[in-house]
Amino acid sequence: MALFSKVFSSFPNSPIAMNKTSLINNSNVICPTSSLLIPRSAAQDPRIVSTALEHFDHRSGHPTITDEFRIQHSNKLEAFKRIFREVGEDPLQGLVMIDAIQRLGIDHHFQNEIEKVLQKQYVLSCSNGFDDHDLHEVALRFRLLRQEGYFVPAGVFNRYKDREGSFRHELGRDIIGLMELYEASQLGIKGEDILDEAREFSSQILEKWRNAEVGLLSGGVIRKTLDQPYHKSLSRFTARNLLTNFQGTNGWINILQELAKLDFNMVQSLHQQEIVRISNWWKDLGLAKELAFARDQPLKWYIWSMACLTDPSWSEQRIDLTKPISLIYIIDDMFDVYGKLDELTLFTQAVDRWDYSAIDGLPDYMKICFKALNDITDEISHKVYKEHGWNPVNSLRKAWATLCRAFLVEARWFGSGKLPKAEEYLENGIISSGVHIVLVHIFFLLGQGLTNQNVELIDNNPGIISSTATILRLWDDLGSAKDENQDGHDGSYVDCFMKENQGIAVESVRQHVINMISNAWKGLNQECLSRNPFSLSFAKASLNIARMVPLMYSYDEKQSLPSLEEYMKSLLYESVPMKTLF
Repeated sequence: MALFSKVFSSFPNSPIAMNKTSLINNSNVICPTSSLLIPRSAAQDPRIVSTALEHFDHRSGHPTITDEFRIQHSNKLEAFKRIFREVGEDPLQGLVMIDAIQRLGIDHHFQNEIEKVLQKQYVLSCSNGFDDHDLHEVALRFRLLRQEGYFVPAGVFNRYKDREGSFRHELGRDIIGLMELYEASQLGIKGEDILDEAREFSSQILEKWRNAEVGLLSGGVIRKTLDQPYHKSLSRFTARNLLTNFQGTNGWINILQELAKLDFNMVQSLHQQEIVRISNWWKDLGLAKELAFARDQPLKWYIWSMACLTDPSWSEQRIDLTKPISLIYIIDDMFDVYGKLDELTLFTQAVDRWDYSAIDGLPDYMKICFKALNDITDEISHKVYKEHGWNPVNSLRKAWATLCRAFLVEARWFGSGKLPKAEEYLENGIISSGVHIVLVHIFFLLGQGLTNQNVELIDNNPGIISSTATILRLWDDLGSAKDENQDGHDGSYVDCFMKENQGIAVESVRQHVINMISNAWKGLNQECLSRNPFSLSFAKASLNIARMVPLMYSYDEKQSLPSLEEYMKSLLYESVPMKTLF
């Protein structure tokens, strides 16, 4: 991945720097058509698919995380918490500090402090306790509150409109305010026309300044904001570049930066340990040897888990989540490229009944696959029951059966060469994306909100899951329809839509799909803001899947993933230099 250097300004004296890649809102992404959470052609890239142990045999040594190192980290953490408590009393500075902490990916250390500041800000905003008209401050407060699940009405931006109902012309001179307005507009929900107008207004002006240096803003800052707004990016993946590139005069930034460097290396060391465990598990499982078609990508599968579950304390959950993700790959390949239709039908019936006797007449590779599926499901169910007192085995089995039925529907469609209606294709494709499997596992592994009502809801693909799956499915099909020709083996929403609407231009269809993705994001935002029974951690995991999609589908002309490769190297193999820390 080509990283672009950027200094991100939350306000004129902002200390925050940010690197972003041009992944979001890029309709020219190359990716294959796939019925899977992760695209199949990635398996052709040997850099990505090399096993984790092979990577670690050749990597540079990571600095030892000694007791002295941990003490240093603890001391700096406590020192900055004291600063936070003081600075947080100032409305604007408290927001700026929260923004900095979140962008550096260390907000898991400050949840109580952040919640206290945002609660106070929310109460004051509800009582009109803020009399400021500074666009940057209003937009930043709006974004930070909505990100944490507080519903702030979009009407707060009406004050920036003229009598004709348009955003005031003089706002065009407030580049920093417009950048934050653009960032805030990404958290819109369906029906909030003012945020659509805000996005259009701010983006049109910022596009004119895309490559310019404006005041204290470094070149490229505006470009990166437009290409990858914060709400649709993964802070864990972009934080490293904030550790050395920043501007501003705030005295606390140096302490925060040093803390973030220490934290980055500690978390990196933890991820390295997790990767070794995943690699050993995958090797011991033996599916790569037993199944000729099986992918050998444990590191890539783990990246999904790492992106979804960012809190370092969720180490066991990341390891456990990687296991069903691996089976999504394998089972999808079995349906797409290896299995015969009659065998796939019997396999689906066996999973639907979860009955070993039903696989007696199947080929050995299907028996091996079913055994792995059963063993992993039982293992995770036992862990969840032991940890949280709830046995999720029925829900997990139901989810797998639903996925296999969706795979079988696609196998029948494309085996016959007959494309379904676009709406029918998408309805099934939302399930076959694999997102439901991943989020059902996350729900139980986190163990938050385990009630009969919530379990019934999660079993039936609620909006927070279907919105995320829609984003993934349409991103996949958007790229593949233009850039891949796979002779109709999998089809795509674009293919189905064009067959249904003869004579329509492909670019018109692509714009239609882009609008659908935008609407799916609004639906996901709505789910995260509404009073749903799911925890904030679960909501953020859903968002993180959606945020990960553009990165996973950013293929180059060689059908490889250079952006993902660079992120993996940065996050997992290249430690932050320690000499400046002590």
